[in-house]
Amino acid sequence: MGDVANSSIEFHPKPQQQREAPHAGGFGCTLAELRSLMELRGAEALQKVQETYGDVGGLCRRLKTSPTEGLADNTNDLEKRRQIYGQNFIPPKQPKTFLQLVWEALQDVTLIILEVAAIVSLGLSFYAPPGEESEAKKQDGAVAMEMQPLKSAEGGEMEEREKKKANVPKKEKSVLQGKLTKLAVQIGKAGLVMSAITVIILVLYFVIEAFVVEGRAWLAECTPVYVQYFVKFFIIGVTVLVVAVPEGLPLAVTISLAYSVKKMMRDNNLVRHLDACETMGNATAICSDKTGTLTTNRMTVVQSYLGDTHYKEVPAPSVLTPKILDLLVHAISINSAYTTKILPPEKEGALPRQVGNKTECALLGFVLDLNRDFQPVREQIPEDKLYKVYTFNSVRKSMSTVIRTPDGGFRLFSKGASEILLKKCTNILNSNGEPRSFRPRDRDDMVKKVIEPMACNGLRTICIAYRDFSAAQEPDWDDENEVVGDLTCIAVVGIEDPVRPEVPEAIRKCQRAGITVRMVTGDNINTARAIAAKCGIIQPGEDFLCLEGKEFNRRIRNEKGEIEQERLDKVWPKLRVLARSSPTDKHTLVKGIIDSNTGEQRQVVAVTGDGTNDGPALKKADVGFAMGIAGTDVAKEASDIILTDDNFTSIVKAVMWGRNVYDSISKFLQFQLTVNVVAVIVAFTGACITQDSPLKAVQMLWVNLIMDTFASLALATEPPTESLLLRKPYGRDKPLISRTMMKNILGHAVYQLTIIFTLLFVGELFFDIDSGRNAPLHSPPSEHYTIIFNTFVMMQLFNEINARKIHGERNVFHGIFGNPIFCTIVLGTFAIQIVIVQFGGKPFSCSPLSTEQWLWCLFVGVGELVWGQVIATIPTSQLKCLKEAGHGPGKDEVTDEELAEGEEEIDHAERELRRGQILWFRGLNRIQTQIRVVKAFRSSLYEGLEKPESKTSIHNFMATPEFLINDYTHNIPLIDDTDVDESEERLRAPPPPSPNQNNNAIDSGVYLTTRGTMPATSSVLSSGPGSPLHSVETSL
Repeated sequence: MGDVANSSIEFHPKPQQQREAPHAGGFGCTLAELRSLMELRGAEALQKVQETYGDVGGLCRRLKTSPTEGLADNTNDLEKRRQIYGQNFIPPKQPKTFLQLVWEALQDVTLIILEVAAIVSLGLSFYAPPGEESEAKKQDGAVAMEMQPLKSAEGGEMEEREKKKANVPKKEKSVLQGKLTKLAVQIGKAGLVMSAITVIILVLYFVIEAFVVEGRAWLAECTPVYVQYFVKFFIIGVTVLVVAVPEGLPLAVTISLAYSVKKMMRDNNLVRHLDACETMGNATAICSDKTGTLTTNRMTVVQSYLGDTHYKEVPAPSVLTPKILDLLVHAISINSAYTTKILPPEKEGALPRQVGNKTECALLGFVLDLNRDFQPVREQIPEDKLYKVYTFNSVRKSMSTVIRTPDGGFRLFSKGASEILLKKCTNILNSNGEPRSFRPRDRDDMVKKVIEPMACNGLRTICIAYRDFSAAQEPDWDDENEVVGDLTCIAVVGIEDPVRPEVPEAIRKCQRAGITVRMVTGDNINTARAIAAKCGIIQPGEDFLCLEGKEFNRRIRNEKGEIEQERLDKVWPKLRVLARSSPTDKHTLVKGIIDSNTGEQRQVVAVTGDGTNDGPALKKADVGFAMGIAGTDVAKEASDIILTDDNFTSIVKAVMWGRNVYDSISKFLQFQLTVNVVAVIVAFTGACITQDSPLKAVQMLWVNLIMDTFASLALATEPPTESLLLRKPYGRDKPLISRTMMKNILGHAVYQLTIIFTLLFVGELFFDIDSGRNAPLHSPPSEHYTIIFNTFVMMQLFNEINARKIHGERNVFHGIFGNPIFCTIVLGTFAIQIVIVQFGGKPFSCSPLSTEQWLWCLFVGVGELVWGQVIATIPTSQLKCLKEAGHGPGKDEVTDEELAEGEEEIDHAERELRRGQILWFRGLNRIQTQIRVVKAFRSSLYEGLEKPESKTSIHNFMATPEFLINDYTHNIPLIDDTDVDESEERLRAPPPPSPNQNNNAIDSGVYLTTRGTMPATSSVLSSGPGSPLHSVETSL
């Protein structure tokens, strides 16, 4: 159980519960009994087993199973067990229905604006003044407004499909989605103002000119004609609004994330939460496990000390004395769990499979490397013939096995931590395989010359020894200290979990990208430091900290044992290695980094985890990575992304994809806002001057389709490049539109507006064609306005190529053929434009153009590429007047941490409208929580110490603990100082008593102890929802 003397936890066994009868299905244990047994831990569970079943063997007999062989391969028996005990799997969460997803998508503010505009315009398109039909008006309005709802629905359906893929409710949308929604609302408001001004100006211009300047009177028979003009003005205003509203922004985010998620699967990243992909691009810190993530998780013997010789690599069998070799093979083969094996590789060229304890697998692999086999030894001495086994535990840090020898005597094989087992050795085998005296002086010499050099290289040192007993001197086998003593050392081996060869380069990329990598491991400090140095996490000459969990807790806690953020802020910036850490230490570190306000911006933390106990840390982190191979189901359920290969390199790829999502959205934004600015100004100015928009409603919607759906697909599917890792993280407060992007948007808008207005007012003179200005109400399409429309589209197509670069790069064609989707969309759009212009006719308000006119349109479009080079020449630093745009939510807005754990997804724009309600209900909820807390403490203090029924369970991360009052206990909770393998530590170590909260009940001078052992998955003083400590900082 480990040492718990430093904590204030007390274990109080529960009274024996009566067994239920009769037992179902012929088994001696019911499902209810097993469930109640699973709720117990440690000494309480052991006492329950002993009182009810005698021992573990008794429980196994009742369940008709074997602790070594498991269940028999009997189909009927297995089916019977399933019927009685149920299936062994975690039931999936209930997914949202399709209609629920549709309803959520329709709450988007941008879609609401477009839906209203579409309904109004659709209604107007069916309006026919009395006694007159307007065929052109019907075509223009009906086609336009039928296209718009379809377009909006397309964006909504895409979003719904991707939400259904995620299939996981989230507390709120991602940071990027929040910035985009806020920006879309702001642009929509500006567009609404522009459209209203457009309608007002057109109406006033018409009224003043018709009834004031020309002096006409309002005649009843002319009313239908006037109404047609007003409807036309209103449709122009709606067109301006539709073009101004960037409804493609949510679609672009969804497409980019969905595309990235699909591609990330190839990079061994299974994304469970769609927004985690984007969040990973802003990561500033990664807290990574060591075993299996930074290392191969294949323990291997790389050095050994045999026969007075230190071998830096596996020795050839021929150089070893047969006696030493035989003793070594027997000691390793017999003195290890028989379930630990080395199996052949699953496919040709792969490494042999290691099954069981990794340390024992390394020793068995050492036997195979010496061209010997452990299986014949085990077959000669099967497990049931072992005379006595002293299993491994964290106190003695060794394992010993006794067998009978042919002469009737006994032989004991022992292995364990070299610093402990060597103290029990009085002899050591020399080069001839004969024992020689091993004095303390010799031991000190071996420590300096063999063990310390191995430890400095990050090796775990294991001593292998034996002892013979004659038949006449059989000892008292219960006296383990006496039995495991006076040993003869066979060998000392150095075991290493090799660093993955690709990890050092991946960590260098992270550091170059401004991401700090920290190692959080349960291994000892020397091994952890050595592995960190090999990985490149720590560098010579750097100012860094490598701490053990005990020292970490001592530094961050005050004399009352509570965590102080101020103390934590002095530790985490320099901390690079946290060794001998518990899952609670990992959670404390992650929470401390996220809650810190020391830097210019909040840290975005990614965490890896594989065990059930890692659940709270994975949940708390901005992005939680679970191991796909070694990870438990609970860890995977708590994670955002699952690493299917358990490799740190895959995390770096996730960073690259996350940054690519951000850049892809910025590229799309730069392109779309350029189109928005130009289209709105052209529609507004043209309408005010010529009383008609140069770009008709259907043409505007085609342009809208180009810059929304097609541009989303083209720019949001750009593949990531290594250059993304050459810059620092953007951070949560980074605006979407940088000053360089603003320069590009305004610069290209100036070029396009100059061309459009030139063509509008003098284009008919240049091309020698009829003017399209001031045309009658139902006049046929003109070549003049068709050239304007075609030129406008050509400029957008070539500006789409410019938009591929947002950081001032000159070569906009770099990597263009690496994105076939982009090339297909650009060429496809060009082909469709030819069809629309040449054959669109009246529905698209187009007149066919000549080859010369087409060449001029193309020439002006290509000019966009030349103009882009001119803009790139202008230094952004000289343009002080440019401002950034698209900032994230302000500090006064509701943050992630303030959201309730079970709260459904809240749209940022909706949250702006509901912020008062949310804060009001949260206040009520907090008051209710305070009342419950006060009652809980009063009940504990004044109503006695009657123990309630235990609620702890392995299926509940933050299970509700049972409390006793323990006044004036000033011990600081410390973690267990064990030296066991990580897998064994999870099985044997008691739960760490350090609290997860930075403030807890210790503030009041009242100290709490748990009644019964807490599950390993929860903190002793955790204040999970429903517990008496929930929101205790506000109540006290």
